[in-house]
Amino acid sequence: MPLRYRLSNGLTVVFEEQHAARVAAFQVWVRAGSADEREDQAGLAHLHEHMLFKGTARRGPGEVAHDIEARGGEINAWTSFDQTVYHVVMASRFAREGLDVLADAVRSPAFEPSELAREIEVVCEEIKRSEDMPSRRASRELFSTAFRVHPYRRPVIGWEETVRGFSREKVLEFYERHYTPENMVLSVAGDLTEEQLRAWVEETLGGDWGRSYTGPVPREHEPMPEGPRVSLRREEVREAYLHLGFPIPSLEHPDTPALDVLAMLGGQGEASRLVREVKRRAGLVNDVHLSAYTPKDPGVMIASLTLPPAHAEAALEATVRTLAGLAAAPPSVEEVSTVQALIESEAVYQRETVQGLARKLGYFESGAGGIEAEKRYYEAVAQVTPERVQEVAQRYLDFDRVVVAGLLPGSVALDEGRVREVLAGASRTAHAAPPPRRTPPAHAPLQVMASLSRRRGGPLTVEQLPSGAQVVVREERAVPLVAMRAVFPGGLRYETPQDNGITTLLARMLTRGTATRDAEDITAEVDALSGSVSGAGGRNSVSLRAECLSRHFTRGFALVADCLLHPAFPEEELARERRLLLQDIHTREDKPASMAFDLFAKTLWERHPYRLHTHGEQHTVEALTREALQGYHARHMDPSQLTLAVVGDVDTDEVLARAYEAFGHARGPSAAPPPALVPEDPPREARQAKKVLARAQSHLVLGFPGARVSDAWRHALEVLVTVLSGQGGRLFVELRDKRSMAYSVSALSMEGLDPGYFGVYMGTSPEKVDAALDGIREQLRRVREEPISEAELSRAREHLIGTHEIGLQRNGARAALLALDHAYGLGAETFLHYAEAVSRVDAAAVLEVARRVIQLERATLAVVGP
Repeated sequence: MPLRYRLSNGLTVVFEEQHAARVAAFQVWVRAGSADEREDQAGLAHLHEHMLFKGTARRGPGEVAHDIEARGGEINAWTSFDQTVYHVVMASRFAREGLDVLADAVRSPAFEPSELAREIEVVCEEIKRSEDMPSRRASRELFSTAFRVHPYRRPVIGWEETVRGFSREKVLEFYERHYTPENMVLSVAGDLTEEQLRAWVEETLGGDWGRSYTGPVPREHEPMPEGPRVSLRREEVREAYLHLGFPIPSLEHPDTPALDVLAMLGGQGEASRLVREVKRRAGLVNDVHLSAYTPKDPGVMIASLTLPPAHAEAALEATVRTLAGLAAAPPSVEEVSTVQALIESEAVYQRETVQGLARKLGYFESGAGGIEAEKRYYEAVAQVTPERVQEVAQRYLDFDRVVVAGLLPGSVALDEGRVREVLAGASRTAHAAPPPRRTPPAHAPLQVMASLSRRRGGPLTVEQLPSGAQVVVREERAVPLVAMRAVFPGGLRYETPQDNGITTLLARMLTRGTATRDAEDITAEVDALSGSVSGAGGRNSVSLRAECLSRHFTRGFALVADCLLHPAFPEEELARERRLLLQDIHTREDKPASMAFDLFAKTLWERHPYRLHTHGEQHTVEALTREALQGYHARHMDPSQLTLAVVGDVDTDEVLARAYEAFGHARGPSAAPPPALVPEDPPREARQAKKVLARAQSHLVLGFPGARVSDAWRHALEVLVTVLSGQGGRLFVELRDKRSMAYSVSALSMEGLDPGYFGVYMGTSPEKVDAALDGIREQLRRVREEPISEAELSRAREHLIGTHEIGLQRNGARAALLALDHAYGLGAETFLHYAEAVSRVDAAAVLEVARRVIQLERATLAVVGP
């Protein structure tokens, strides 16, 4: 059970010992966010998130992140309306050092004037980046319309004009008011003891901080809307965005658990009312979601729609009709029972990682009534009845007080007058939608508060079935969960310009119907398992991933086998998925950073299928038929071509027995060998491509041919990427920290079964592009010409090894790695030797790989922007 205690200076500490992995997480929750700012301080809480990493009384600029990354850890922060949270996760052998760095950052930041000036420029770049994201703009429109006096109306990040007006004095005023021990919670979870923690916390965060807390900042009360509010902005967007917001109470209100049940039942998951009626049956939206946002002060129930612009009015009508139906009649007992099980199971999934556990502890202690409130919350969820769901729907889904906000292209006829007409007719058009065909979940009450601190790790078993299928099993008993990952060679490598997009469409269709289950049957079964099942098409493979509570493993495995062996590709579902995929293709210009990588791939490769987009192109996807999917499945997804990894709270013998039964026999002679791909020669001269797009930022990718997953030198390339990347890397320090050129800058390596690429990405203001490219080339030239320092080498190796361990806490991550490594011929046990392989990399190997890969005179450059 979690522990809570309080230091003499007022700091609250919450802790749960968790030895499932040798990892520890520390989080400082400051009870101050953007809603605690004055109008002239808009963005100041978020600026603190940046500045606390820019140096302290003991550490210079860059050293905060460097000291964490050099020990294999990760450090970051986030800001909300009500909190600012600073978090560290790292190997437990370095836990004391991690806490020392985090404590130093929150207790003794320097706020050095020149660093402040540079970071203000970085935040302005971040603001420009958000301006290029239609989803962010639509969300801001909703909140500025829903809240007219309360500070929730302002964007957390602030505005450029307020951020540029911040002085060191203004920053210190906010810091000294809010960053006091009494206004903070330290949340800790992981592989350490209470005795260790108490000693470390007293050393690093105890004693007098020299300032006291004067109480919370008064906030303006938001009056209840006197009628519907409508704000529709006309913009150049490929996809329309609509939000409907209904006033609801704050987090600690007794209606909150029932509102969460209503939100999940109404618009979360494939079986929810809005997804089923508006997306899948009516085909009016690309996505729809219902969420209950319940912060410290009264919040908002939000129905969010992204949709083809031509469907705006019909989608609004269908959404209003479906939401009104939730108030017209109670949902079925089965619907409520399933949602309750899903909410309870989230508590188990969140405990897979120590950072997830620390976040839950910090959330409840800092603003939800204390860590005891978690138990009360789940008890309240379990007591929600169908009548209670209808009651809160009637109380809060009030179309006389709804807010409608959206971004629409100028060609859309929907206007404020028509919106008000639709809202006025809500009561007339309401109907209680028939409940979906759900399989009642066979579950006992979850023991979500039970200790899950068993040491994880079991034997790794690899077995080849008579069919040729490879099965990899690893028992992990830390949490009552199981993850499955089925992988078949394929993906872009098996595609041509004529059928581009087939693997993505096929992967999406795997869960849309089998010979014995239709799409709604599969959705109901997934919910009953308190799990997830989805397909994915990548560059080198097609896969199906699944997770569920381990007590449902038998049913979960049967569902996975059915989807893999007997997909029906029904025409009606194929038409829906094709339409959604075509809309994804149509809206690419709304995502300029992704466009830059697409343009880079098309420029780097001239013949290899890696140049193709995983979603395909409009004309190729439109031409894909049911017969084409059936043919691909027969040729490339036979059991003989399967690698299946199962990781979690399972019995190996049971897994193998079920695998033999399902996949032990090949289907026959239809399985095809992999296509013969001719390696593509690297560029002999520089290549460059530009896509003109009217956006606030330019997005650029500069890169070169890279490594195969099987290349012995790929670990040296990973070290090189890490030397350049991260908050302590050269690109970040030189181009962001020192020169304020960007908010986002990083090096990356994409390996494949064929040579992939190594590159650098940056999003920056258009007037900075030339200087940014000069700066990137300068850093690439440096790593080519001179060996990296021993300190850089050590930081990079430790960071790779540490983040590898951190990333493998989840069963799903381990299952993916085992399946892909084995399918790609690397061996299932490769991940066990990762630390050893990285540790062998020396400075000479990094210099050698830099000279091998970085050929500046043959670089490929892609730029998307004004």
